Amino acid sequence: MTPLGLYEPGGSVLHRAPAGPKLLAVVALAAAVVVLDSPSWLGGLLTVVLAGYVVARVPRRRWWPLVRTLVIVSVVVFAVQWWLLGAMTAATVCLRLVTALAAASLFTLTTRVDDVVSTVERVMRPLRRFGVRPEMVGLLVGLTVQAIAALSGIAGEVRAAAKARGADRSPTAFVVPFLVRTLRHADQLGEALAARGTGDR
Repeated sequence: MTPLGLYEPGGSVLHRAPAGPKLLAVVALAAAVVVLDSPSWLGGLLTVVLAGYVVARVPRRRWWPLVRTLVIVSVVVFAVQWWLLGAMTAATVCLRLVTALAAASLFTLTTRVDDVVSTVERVMRPLRRFGVRPEMVGLLVGLTVQAIAALSGIAGEVRAAAKARGADRSPTAFVVPFLVRTLRHADQLGEALAARGTGDR
């Protein structure tokens, strides 16, 4: 399953909440993460995000890949930042990273892509007079969310296949199939968009 997976069906209050307010909450949290530089405050924000996973009753199979990925990334980032700037800065950077990614993942897990696209189109509609095409912006957002999930899914499948062959420690056994499947996915997406005339005025 994907670190930033797509919608996980559920009946929690977070699932039922409109996409607009949830998107604003994620944006506000991202801004707070950038502004705050206190590990204690950032830890408080992370606690709120983690509580959201409990409220949404996200199953383990959906959040565990995110935890595993964040642990690996955080260890590397913390080590580099500690070496360059000290332990306090390292902790701050890691908390910012973990909080932002965990919040983004919670949003995608509790919000349908179609709802996100509709919300973005509605928000961008007043900008149509300035030449902005809300439907194209919405499509871009939808494709971005789906691409993250698709690429993460491909990575998981390739890694599992390499492990089944006993080649899970070989970078080549992962990189080559991943690139091939990613390019194939991009070609298929391009053909689908061309077939529906996306981009034509």
